[in-house]
Amino acid sequence: MISRILWCGMLSMIALVCYGVQLDRQTEKEPALAPTVPEIARSSAQRVIAAYALDGDDPAAALKEAERLVRRRPLPAEHLRILAQAQFMAGDTEQSALTIQYAAQRGWRDGLAQESMLRLAADAGDDAEAARRYTALFLRRSTQEALLEEFGQIVLAEPGGEGRQTLITIVGGAERWHNQFLRRGPRVLPPDAFVEIVSATAEQGADFDCAVLREAQPAIVSRDAQAGQRLAQVIDQNC
Repeated sequence: MISRILWCGMLSMIALVCYGVQLDRQTEKEPALAPTVPEIARSSAQRVIAAYALDGDDPAAALKEAERLVRRRPLPAEHLRILAQAQFMAGDTEQSALTIQYAAQRGWRDGLAQESMLRLAADAGDDAEAARRYTALFLRRSTQEALLEEFGQIVLAEPGGEGRQTLITIVGGAERWHNQFLRRGPRVLPPDAFVEIVSATAEQGADFDCAVLREAQPAIVSRDAQAGQRLAQVIDQNC
């Protein structure tokens, strides 16, 4: 009888755990279910709980939930970014700055982390680091072009400067996104910066698609006639 009771109890515990795990997974599709997930089973649900806490008016509770999230799932960069936001809300700005750096290093695809690092680097005058973060945002299709245009004017303002030189190095070594650079760059980069980057990388041996490069010229001409003329010369020399 005792063994049967123990067996039934064990099955009940397994069923409860399975229920909690399945409910936790369902929160990825239905975030509103997160509060109903047993605390011990929260994984995906904990991210939702932490995010809800960030939107609330209790910084201490937000920090507690964010710390719990990182303890349970420390790898995703998004979780570190949530922790950084919670730390900032709680008044720990120094630790928040360190945490957002870790998040940005770990997750190039986390747009908010990269934007935070871009702003920090730009404020510090570190154009090389800012250019790397700018590139990470540039490659995200969801990044608003107004943001790219705003920081392009800051990070890539100086002809021959660190920001432009960093982007020249990145573009020159990343053939797989040349076309994306040629299509988006004319809309968001300073026109003369775009031409300088294209010219320098072409001189270093970058093999741009001439058809896509020619398509970029009208957008540059419409924004800066002189830059458009220089781009026409680059096209003539390389196509």
